[in-house]
Amino acid sequence: MPVKCQVIMDAIDKLAPRYLAEDWDNVGLLIGSPAQVVDNILVSLDITEDVIEKAVEKGVNLIISHHPLIFKPLAHLRTDNPQGRIIARLLKNDIAVFAAHTNLDTAAGGVNDILAQRLSLQGIEMLTSSFSERLVKLAVFVPKDYIEEVRNAITEAGAGYIGNYSHCTFYTEGIGTFLPLEGTSPFIGEKGKLEFVQELRLETVFPERISKRIIKAMLRSHPYEEVAYDVYPLHNAGKELGLGRIGKLVSTKTLEELTLEVKKILNIEWVRVVGDPGKTVNKVAVCGGSGAGLIKRAAFMGADVLITGDVKYHEAQEALSLGVSLIDAGHFATEIPVVDSIVEHLEKSASAGKWDIRIFADSFSKDIFTFVK
Repeated sequence: MPVKCQVIMDAIDKLAPRYLAEDWDNVGLLIGSPAQVVDNILVSLDITEDVIEKAVEKGVNLIISHHPLIFKPLAHLRTDNPQGRIIARLLKNDIAVFAAHTNLDTAAGGVNDILAQRLSLQGIEMLTSSFSERLVKLAVFVPKDYIEEVRNAITEAGAGYIGNYSHCTFYTEGIGTFLPLEGTSPFIGEKGKLEFVQELRLETVFPERISKRIIKAMLRSHPYEEVAYDVYPLHNAGKELGLGRIGKLVSTKTLEELTLEVKKILNIEWVRVVGDPGKTVNKVAVCGGSGAGLIKRAAFMGADVLITGDVKYHEAQEALSLGVSLIDAGHFATEIPVVDSIVEHLEKSASAGKWDIRIFADSFSKDIFTFVK
């Protein structure tokens, strides 16, 4: 069936929630309308004139890019400059544009996880922490015969995840009391009579951001006219996410061996390397795009080498002074693998939602830098 742009935006938000984006970033729907009907999508790293040419050729009406086309506020929109010309062509061809940038860098399954997985790193951890999910606890009092119905409703809505375990709840038995007053229609008991009912106190935890969804599911499944429940803020640390990842190689290598492997895995002809080629490396930090700002953090976390892009001269000096080797594989090569991951995510969403849609990956764009011998 045809699908609206909003539905696709919601699917991308499940992979890379917009609340993970840095304050200075510009993500989400940059051109177009959430109500626009979409039947062809192109996923790319950037939005260039070549990308738009391919989009027009394939009848694409939504481009999902990693790098935002509009980053700073527009003072004017002139079609005699590159950005204005691109925006005009997108509007002329009714092509919407959605960007997932730093939220996709940070997200689980985003740019940095994909890069770490491509390198087969083991025991992958966050290199930094920029987001910690706030948790809350729900305690709801349920008549004994309805405990399964309510428990299933709230856990299916997303409550009860602890690490890699789902459907985590706890309940204790007790006696609930209430006196139905005038104007009530009690599920149990009679108006004007104090009731004593066997009830269970059902408890579970979930991220604060999905509270409305959980409470709605609980109220819908609960038999009482007026439901007694409490929601408590917790100091427990929730899921933490951030830029960069760190892990260990399957086997120890020299820096030179790892460099050759990176070239092969990322399908690139050249990299820049900082450090002794014969140095033994095992613990590897990665940050797709421009990650030289994480050199000190990589050193603190015990990384032997940081794989990233866009390294400057003085940043390379800093890395050497801290004992961290660098493999600069370029901005493009360290981020482009996420394009296929986004396509895969959308294809799964399309299959589940029975979308009548085609999804294309940008397999034609190239790094703007070339190596001249």
